[in-house]
Amino acid sequence: MRRSAFRTTVARAIHPQPRRSLNQTTSRCRPELTFSTTVDADNPVPQRRLPPFRFETGLALFAKRAPRPFPPPFLSPPSGSFSDPLSTHHRSRDRRSFVNGELIRGYTNGDDAVYASDQFIGANDGVGAWSTRPGGHAGLWARLILHFWALETEKDIERSRSPDDAYEPMPVDYLQKAYELTIEATSEPNKWQGTTTATGAQLHFQKSESDPNAPATPILYVTNIGDSQVLVLRPKDSERIYKTTEQWHWFDCPRQLGTNSPDTPRDNAVMDKVEIEENDVVLAMSDGVIDNLWEHEIIENVVESIRKWENGQGGEATGDRQGGAGGGMKFVAEELMKAAKVVATDPFAESPFMEHAVEEGLAMEGGKLDDISVVAALCRRNKG
Repeated sequence: MRRSAFRTTVARAIHPQPRRSLNQTTSRCRPELTFSTTVDADNPVPQRRLPPFRFETGLALFAKRAPRPFPPPFLSPPSGSFSDPLSTHHRSRDRRSFVNGELIRGYTNGDDAVYASDQFIGANDGVGAWSTRPGGHAGLWARLILHFWALETEKDIERSRSPDDAYEPMPVDYLQKAYELTIEATSEPNKWQGTTTATGAQLHFQKSESDPNAPATPILYVTNIGDSQVLVLRPKDSERIYKTTEQWHWFDCPRQLGTNSPDTPRDNAVMDKVEIEENDVVLAMSDGVIDNLWEHEIIENVVESIRKWENGQGGEATGDRQGGAGGGMKFVAEELMKAAKVVATDPFAESPFMEHAVEEGLAMEGGKLDDISVVAALCRRNKG
C-alpha cells in the first residue's frame, strides 16, 4: 500500500461513514449480498454467482487480560465492519454491526485476532511478550495482518463469483501481501513492534475431471505459520480429517511474523489442500485451545455440542439444526472455549502444555493461562 493510500485509510478511520445496516453494507464487506440477478439487454452485465459452498460460522473468545486500546492512528471510533479501518475496544463507542449481540466478522481478543466470513476463517495469535516492551503491541500486529489477509482473500474471491472457472486461490500470496502491508503500516512514523502467528482456511470447490456434469465438491485451502491450528472434523463419524502441524523454532517459541523475526509467509508458511464434505466442521483456534485440551477432547466436545444443538439445547436456532446448522456453530465455539478456559484457569489441571514442558525438562503444573480464540465453521451447500 502506498503511503498516500495508507493516509486515506487513516482519514476514513478518523471520519467514519454513518453506520449501515447489513443490507446496506458495501460489496467489499458483504459480497454475497450483491450478486447480480438480472441482465440489461442494452447493457449486458456478466451475472455473478454464488459459490457452491459456504461457511456457517460462530466464534467465542476469552482474554487472559483486558485488551489494550489500539494506538494512533489506529485508535478511532469503531467502524461498520472488520473490513473497514481498525477500531477501539471501548464498547460505549462501539458502532460495529451486531446480530443478536454477536459481532459480525472479526475481532481482537487480548493479543489474538479472529475473522469469520462465508468463505474464509482465520485466527492469529500475537506474541504476548511484546506487551512488556516499549513500542510493543502484539494485538495490533495480529489484527493488522489478519485484516489485510482477509481483504486480499475476499478481493480475489470476487473473481470466483464470475462465470470464469479458472480461479485458483493463492492464500500464501495473500498472506505475504498482508505481511508487507502490516510492516508498512507499523513503520515510520508509527514504529509499533510485535509478532504474530497466522492460520486460516479458505473454502473453495473442485469439479471432477472425468465427469464434467458431476456436482462440485468442497475443498479447503489451509495456510499456517506458527502454533495456532486449523482442525477439520467429520462429526457424523467423530473423526478428525485434518489438522495443521505446529511450527516451532524451539519449545514455546513458534514461527511468527513481525519485528526481528526471520520468518516470512513466502518462505515459511505451509499451505495444504484438504478435500472435505458438506457438514464437515472446520475450527480455527489459537494455542489457548490446543495447549489446554488434547485433540480427542476437542473432537468429543464438538460432537457433543452438535448433539445438544440438534436436540434443541443451546439457544434459539434460525431454521434447521441438523449437523449444527442454523446458528449451532456459535454454540459449538462457546462450548469449546469454555472447556479450554476451565483448564487454563486451573493451576492444578493436567494439560498438553504442561506435558510438553515436562518433556523439555521444565517444572510446570496446571493449565496455560492464555487468550482463547475459537472460530467454528460448518460447510454447507448453497442453494441454486
